[in-house]
Amino acid sequence: MNGEQIDLSIVHVDWSPSMYPLFEDSNSSCGSLGTSVQSVATNESEDNEPEEDKLCAVCGDKANGYHFHVLTCEGCKGFFRRSISKGLHFTCPFTRTCPITKAKRRRCQACRLQKCLDVGMRTDMIMTEEALLMRRELRKRKKQERMQRTRPVVEAGSLTDDQKQLISILTEAHNKHLDTCFSQFKDYRPQVKIQKFSLENSSVSNSPCVSPHCFNESTNQSQPTYMDMSPNGQQLMEHVFQAGVFKELPHFADLSTFMIKQVIKFAKAIPAFRAFPIEDQISLLKGSTMEVCQIQFNRVFNLETNEWECGKIKLSIEDGAVSGFQKLYLEPLLKFHITLRKMNLHDAEYVLMEALALLSPDRAGVMEHSIIDEIQEKIALTLKCYIDYHHPLPEGRLLYPKLLSLLTELRTLNEENTRQMLHIQDMDATAMTPLMKEFFC
Repeated sequence: MNGEQIDLSIVHVDWSPSMYPLFEDSNSSCGSLGTSVQSVATNESEDNEPEEDKLCAVCGDKANGYHFHVLTCEGCKGFFRRSISKGLHFTCPFTRTCPITKAKRRRCQACRLQKCLDVGMRTDMIMTEEALLMRRELRKRKKQERMQRTRPVVEAGSLTDDQKQLISILTEAHNKHLDTCFSQFKDYRPQVKIQKFSLENSSVSNSPCVSPHCFNESTNQSQPTYMDMSPNGQQLMEHVFQAGVFKELPHFADLSTFMIKQVIKFAKAIPAFRAFPIEDQISLLKGSTMEVCQIQFNRVFNLETNEWECGKIKLSIEDGAVSGFQKLYLEPLLKFHITLRKMNLHDAEYVLMEALALLSPDRAGVMEHSIIDEIQEKIALTLKCYIDYHHPLPEGRLLYPKLLSLLTELRTLNEENTRQMLHIQDMDATAMTPLMKEFFC
C-alpha cells in the first residue's frame, strides 16, 4: 500500500478528544517539540516537519519523524526494522484484528507488524546492520565537524586573553613568594654532614634507611650498627640515633617551615583563593602544601647529580634518609622528581601544576566544592592549551595526560608523607615545629 493512500483516520481511533489540546497551537510547545524531534530523529528519520501534529500511524504514540516512508514513533520504527531484518514470523492467537494502540501494541506482534505494512512501511528501505553502522559513523563524524566549525575561531593552539591573564597572575604570585634559590632562608639550623649511604644498601627496607656501617661524626670511625627489630622498638631506636638518623631533622624542620610559609603567601596572592571562606582556605592549604612544595622543588632538581640545588644548600635523597624518612617513601619520591624533570616544563606549566594541586575540590573539609571544581577545570584547560601551543608534536604527545598522572602520583606521595611525619613524630616528639605539626600531622 502506498503511503499517500493511507487513511489517517485510523490514527485517532483510540485517542480521546481530551488529548487533542496537548497538540494544539502553542509557541512554546512547538518550539520544544521541534527541538526534541531534531535531536532524536537524526538516526534514521528522513524528514521532519515540526509544524504538523506528529502521531505514529501504527500505534498513535507521539512520532518523532518519518521512518521507512511512514510517520512513526521510535518504538514502532525499531520493531519493524528488527522484525524484517531478522526475518521474524508472528502468529496472532485471536482473529488478526487486535487493536494496536500505545498501551496495547506489545500484546500482539503479528497484528502490529501487519499494521506496519498496512500503513505503508516499506521493507526495501531497511538497511543491513553493517550499512546502519556505517551510516551512524558517518553522521557522527559530520556532527563533530559541524561542532568544530561552530566553535569560536581561535588561532590553533593559542591562548585566550583570560588564560593569559590567569598564567600572569599565577606566575607573578610564584615569583614574588616562592623563592627557589632560598635567598631568604636565614637563621636556620645548619645541616649536619655525616657519611651518606645508598638506599639500595639499606639493611631493612621498611625501617629508617640506615646502613649497617655509618660513620661517627666526631671520630670519623666506622661503627657497626645492627638493626634490632624488637617488638617495642626501643633497641632499634637506640641504634638509629647512634647511626646518625634524625641528626638533620632540625635543618629539615626549619626548611619545611620556611616552605610552608612560602606556599601560604603564594596562595594568598591568588585572587580566586582569597575569595574562599577562611575554612576552605585552611583545608586547601593543609591538603596541598606538600604537593605544591614538591612541584616547586622540582625546578631546582639536577638530573645529573640527583640533588636539589637550592642556592647554597644542596639536598639529596640521603639527606631525607638521615632525617628519618623511610625507603618506601624516598624511592618513589626520587622517581617522581626524575620523571617530572625530564619533561622540561616551562615556568608557566610549573605554576599551573602548583595551582591544580592547590585548588583541589576533594580536599578534606572543603565546602565550596562546585566553585573550586570550576576553577580547577579552568586551570586544567589552560595547561592543556599551553602545552598544545608550546610543545608541538612529537614532543607534546601525551604530555598533558602524563602530567595529570604525575599529579595523581603526587597525591599518593602526600598521603605517605603524612604517615612518615607521624612516624618521625613518634620517634622524636621535639623534631617538628608547631607549623609542621599543624600541616603534616
